[in-house]
Amino acid sequence: MLNRRQMLGATIAASLMPGAAMAQSSMPSASRIQRSLEAAPAQRVRPQDRVTVRELKRRPDLRRRAPSIDIQAINFGFDSAEIPYSQFRKVEEIADALHRLRRRRPGTVVLLEGHTDAVGSFGYNQQLSERRAASLRRVLVREFRVPARMLETVGYGEEFLLVPTPHENWRNRRVTLRRIDDFIR
Repeated sequence: MLNRRQMLGATIAASLMPGAAMAQSSMPSASRIQRSLEAAPAQRVRPQDRVTVRELKRRPDLRRRAPSIDIQAINFGFDSAEIPYSQFRKVEEIADALHRLRRRRPGTVVLLEGHTDAVGSFGYNQQLSERRAASLRRVLVREFRVPARMLETVGYGEEFLLVPTPHENWRNRRVTLRRIDDFIR
């Protein structure tokens, strides 16, 4: 469950996050996803300040600078990380955007971030978000032939809520796509 300190932190973070991913309730088009990910970083990282993917996953200050978009339209089953076949048209929009992006920017690396709402235990939400990010990666690679080397995954559970609430909120259940190639060595 979310405590008062976490709620305050999430509120402050949401208000101070330039480059924070834009949220939406419907599935964005492949073109919109592509444009969001092709945008310039909020702030460049000097080559000597680049980090490993592992380090980037633990550095919200760096991740926030990367071009990103929140995808809230993919519906997972309750307590499930599997993406139902009925959601594949939505995943196809992501795949189309990633294929276009790769053609225009070879070497692109995208971090798939899984997020949950604050219902349930912190540990459980963490694991669920990791499984959901991995599931999206698996579908993108197997079904839509997105190169595996282009995709990294991480789960943040309820750590970075868009809506600071201990209750169920659909806006918090999302996947964030974040282009990170400008930040990694």
